[in-house]
Amino acid sequence: MPQLNPSPWLLYLLLVWFIFLLLAPNKILGHTNLNEPNTKSTKMTKFTWTWPWQ
Repeated sequence: MPQLNPSPWLLYLLLVWFIFLLLAPNKILGHTNLNEPNTKSTKMTKFTWTWPWQ
């Protein structure tokens, strides 16, 4: 059974995971929150919702 022979696909699997672990964090951390809330300009009002079925 060729599935049990790891020589053809194990190197590719390790190489893909190595690339994934190196490149993915840089791409994920590159998406920073550009619209951070400014506490001076935003009004912080507490809105309470009344549920009619309670």
